[in-house]
This record gives sequence, C-alpha cells and structure tokens, in this order.
Amino acid sequence: MLTYFIIIFVVALALAPLSHFLPSKRQRKVAGMREYAAVHGMFVEFRALPDVGGVPLSASVSGGQVIYYGRRFPNKRAGPIDSGTWVHAPEGWRSLGNRLPVPAQLQALSVDISVATVDQFSCGIYWTEASGEEGVEQIRQVLEGWCEQLIR
Repeated sequence: MLTYFIIIFVVALALAPLSHFLPSKRQRKVAGMREYAAVHGMFVEFRALPDVGGVPLSASVSGGQVIYYGRRFPNKRAGPIDSGTWVHAPEGWRSLGNRLPVPAQLQALSVDISVATVDQFSCGIYWTEASGEEGVEQIRQVLEGWCEQLIR
C-alpha cells in the first residue's frame, strides 16, 4: 500500500509543473471574447493608447491592460474619412484634436470603453475586456453601425 502511495506522490510531483501551462479562467474568458470578435468581423490588436491630452481615464484603464477592438472599412467607399479620437471622460465623450462631433453610436455603449478612434482604415475602441461576450456583442453592433455611417 505504501508503495502505491509513493508512486502516486512521485507522479503528482512530476506533473505539478505542467499545471502552470494550463490557462486560467480569465485567460479562457479573454480568448473566448477575442474569438467571438474575430468570428463576427472584428479584429483585435494590442495598440498603444492614444495621447488623451491629460483627460483622466477610469482606474481600470490606467492600471489595466488596454486592447483595441476594431472594424476595417471596405476598400470601396464614397470618399475619404476624417481621422478622429474621442475619449470617455467623467463628464461624457469628448473629441480630441480635430474637434469632430461625437458619433451617436458611442453614446449607446454601456461597457467600460476608454477611447474610440477612426482612421482611413478602421474604426474601433480601446477597452479593458472587463465584460464578457455580451460586451463584445454590444461593441460589434456599435462598430458595425458606425462603420456603415462612415462609408456612406
């Protein structure tokens, strides 16, 4: 009996370091959200957060990891698209730089979004991936509407 216990103990001791390679619950959740985004026409990138000109951001953004979820524009569009950046300040959305009007779609977001941008190639948001797939779905709907509005 003692021999079996020693064998089980040695095997468990040998397999213990392998448990570090298993993804955590948070890593599985994030991977699921990113897969959901990719399957539904968005792309996910690590990008540096744009300069927000001293506007205070939420604590989760300043202390956490921020990632960009975007939607690419089709190659064929009516005309050039003005680049812009909007930051979600405590008093609401506000434009930085070119002082463009705040897109109406951004007002509909209830997930913790810190910055939204648009350039010649895509529109997207920076966030901390705090919500689950329902948050990604809400972002997808907003980006889809925003993209349609911009390419008209």
